[in-house]
Amino acid sequence: MHKRLYRSRSNRVLQGVLGGIGEYFEIDPTLVRLIFIVITLVTALVPCIIGYFLAYLIMPEER
Repeated sequence: MHKRLYRSRSNRVLQGVLGGIGEYFEIDPTLVRLIFIVITLVTALVPCIIGYFLAYLIMPEER
C-alpha cells in the first residue's frame, strides 16, 4: 500500500499540517510540533511560518 501525506483531521491544532506529518512518519504529532517550535525560535521566524503556510496550501486534507 502506498502512503500519502495529508493534513490531519484528528490531530489538528491550526490546520493539521504538523499532525499530518507526525501521522505520516508514525511519530507523536506533539513531538513534531515541539521540534517545529524549537526550529522556529532558533532560526528565523518568517521562513518557518512561510513554510508552514506553503505546506498548508500544498498538502490535501485527509479524507
